This record gives sequence, C-alpha cells and structure tokens, in this order.
Amino acid sequence: MHANCVAVDAVLAAAGVDGRVRILAEPAPTAQAAADLLGVQVGAIANSLIFATAEDEPLLVLTSGAHRVDTAKVAALVGTAALHRAKPEFVLAATGQPIGGVAPVGHPAPIRTLIDTALADYPQVWAAGGIPHAVFPTSYDELVRLTGGTPADVGADVRGS
Repeated sequence: MHANCVAVDAVLAAAGVDGRVRILAEPAPTAQAAADLLGVQVGAIANSLIFATAEDEPLLVLTSGAHRVDTAKVAALVGTAALHRAKPEFVLAATGQPIGGVAPVGHPAPIRTLIDTALADYPQVWAAGGIPHAVFPTSYDELVRLTGGTPADVGADVRGS
C-alpha cells in the first residue's frame, strides 16, 4: 500500500474507527468518479478541498460532492479577506498528498478544517485515502472527531444527493 494510505490507516486505527483505506480499481479524482466506483450517491462523497487564505494559509474544506463550496461564505466564516483554490504544489506541501487523493487526515501538520454539514445527511460517507486510487468509509461524526474540524454550511448550491 502507498505510504500516504498507510499514514491515513494509522490515524484511523489510532482513533479506534472501523473504516480502513480501500484501493479502487481505477483513480477517483472527482466526487462523481468516486460515487460511480462505489455505487453511492455523489452527496455521500466527502471532497477534501484545499484552499489558500489571503494570508497564504491552507484551509481544508470537507464538502459533500453534491455541491460546490461558496468561497465568499467560507472566507467570511474563517475571517480571511479572500479564499482561492490552492495550486497543486501548495496542496502537496500542506498535505503531503496529491490533488484528487487528499485525505482528511494523515498530513504532516494539522490543517484548519471545515466540515460541510450536508454530509450529516448520509449515514456513511466516503473520503479520499491519500492517493486518487484510495478511499475509506466513515461518518460525519467521525470526520468531525478525526479532524477536529468545525461543522459549517459551506455549500453554494442546494443540499441534495
């Protein structure tokens, strides 16, 4: 298993959760691709999106795959003047993981995290496991606990599947 997946699994095991990283037959770099491969609703996919604040700090937003992040709303929530999608190099430096496979855990250092409250609509959600070929099952409550993240309404679109 890839070192990123091993790191994510170690966090899951240490936290006492049941879910473990699973390697998919093909990459799942988007929420829709992951949902299709797993046979679940796209809203049950917890996208791990790294943004850069105006202060050039990383912000991890775990959002339901059913909608987009409202960056103006999120910027106001975290008290920054602006928020933009981070470049691949920034994401890799902050997380140690590539875009399309960023897990909510297993990073070199803690990252401020917001967790989309829309994920609470699903009894099981799926998050990336550190590489685009890897995912793990979890729940909204586990994501909050695992990441120490703050629940927030981050969506630009109507919640749904």
